[in-house]
Amino acid sequence: MAEEIAEMGAAVDSLRASVRRSGSKLPPLLMSQLRHLGDLMRDTVADISIRGCSTEQRVLLNAMICSYVPTPLQAYLGLPPAHHHEESAATLMFAEQLATLEQTLADLLNQIRIGAVEELSTHGRFLADKFSAQDAALQLQQPVSERDPLRLEGQQWQH
Repeated sequence: MAEEIAEMGAAVDSLRASVRRSGSKLPPLLMSQLRHLGDLMRDTVADISIRGCSTEQRVLLNAMICSYVPTPLQAYLGLPPAHHHEESAATLMFAEQLATLEQTLADLLNQIRIGAVEELSTHGRFLADKFSAQDAALQLQQPVSERDPLRLEGQQWQH
């Protein structure tokens, strides 16, 4: 799995470099969306390398990195330059696709993070259950001589 994650990281770097090289052919709207997607992809790959994820999540992320973004990007760049302006139908269609991918990627990243939080919470409940029934003799008690003389609770009255 570590090798697969490393390959995804390299693919994200390659995609981000491709976007930078294509800068003059991309309208600002698409450039902004693609750069944001690249950042989200990089964050997601970093998160799964730390937290892990399900096979389905890994497959989806890999497909987004290796196919769902680069394939339409190459198709868009292959269009005649007349289609590479902010208001063209091709630009608007590609922007809509990127918005959908961005939402999907944000949801995936959230699922991965929530999964890690739930796993940690489950582990915490296990530890609480395991150690909550410990013998009272194991509890630390403050010796009488170390009690605060200004506090009257638990002290005997002297006449």
